Amino acid sequence: MNVLHVSPAFFPAHIYGGPIESGFQLCRYLALSGCNIRVLTTDADGPDHVLDVEKNRETEITGGLRVRYCPRLMRHSVSPTLLRLLPSYIRWADLVHLTAVYSFPTIPTLLFCHLSGKPVVWSPRGALQRWVGSRHVRPKRIWEWMCRAAAPRRLVLHATSEEEAVESVKSFPGMKTVVIPNGVEIPEKARHSRTSGPLRLAFLGRLDPKKGVENLLAACNILKGSASVTFSLIIAGAGDRAYTQTLKERIARLSLSSQVEMVGEVSGEEKEQLFENADIVVVPSYTENFGMVVVEALAHGVPVIASKGTPWRRVEEVACGLWVKNASESLAMAVEQMSRMPLFDMGNRGREWMMREFSWNGRAREMLACYSALLDSN
Repeated sequence: MNVLHVSPAFFPAHIYGGPIESGFQLCRYLALSGCNIRVLTTDADGPDHVLDVEKNRETEITGGLRVRYCPRLMRHSVSPTLLRLLPSYIRWADLVHLTAVYSFPTIPTLLFCHLSGKPVVWSPRGALQRWVGSRHVRPKRIWEWMCRAAAPRRLVLHATSEEEAVESVKSFPGMKTVVIPNGVEIPEKARHSRTSGPLRLAFLGRLDPKKGVENLLAACNILKGSASVTFSLIIAGAGDRAYTQTLKERIARLSLSSQVEMVGEVSGEEKEQLFENADIVVVPSYTENFGMVVVEALAHGVPVIASKGTPWRRVEEVACGLWVKNASESLAMAVEQMSRMPLFDMGNRGREWMMREFSWNGRAREMLACYSALLDSN
């Protein structure tokens, strides 16, 4: 099966957060399952940087997985080269897997697939979910109308959680959906450094208002005056420069500089060390379609506090974390509560859960079944 993945950005553009890792791993495991995967993308690595990659020809990542990085000319994903190459890549493919919604490649990909009769699996990656701070709502509705007009007849919306599926069909009523969660790479062994010092909290993710970092800092301000728990917090991730600066200023204003450290984007060994040195990972997002950091933390044996804006209520059922309201008081209470809980045992239960249900091999098989069903449909 020849499958074309079209995405505004691709591995190793980690600044865009979890969708980059999940998109890369899905493609890798699809290739390992026997698919011929080609990725058409840009060299974007945030608004101010581009990837240092080959841009004049395809790069073979692994057997069966080739990536064409196209130069972008403006912020994010505007690329005339991608637009020029898109029709020939679509002609090559049996099926097209489109990632993202409000980006330059979206409407041309839908339109070319419509004209050529190629089926599409479309992964919004949370873009269609709304929260109280959602921006540009009216322009997004106009964009969605254009997407509906351009969309081919054979199209399936791919959601990574039931919550995302419910939200997504509000923008595309009647469109067929399939729920296939992300998988996770599970390290051979969960390594943890032991300490008798402060409770070590970690936040890992893209720095954006919807991630709820301000509420986490407010929770830290509450905990600062607590006699029952001492803590430290590492904030790992990158984002808009102005917004990142507002977080730094808030940390200083709340006199949290001795407890809270911002370390920027981490990947590879640095990311492994972050999990190794964390007692609890906190995910205080207002909304998440999946939340890759949750499965990554649990795969490393680190229990989590996840907000009710994430689809992770099962962390309480499995007894590997807490699922709480994203408010400063409830986050602070959750940290205090977990400081008295058996964190090592909780982390082990979470790791076993990931091994049982979240392997990338299994997810690739589910996606292949989705592809085959769509190709067989009339």
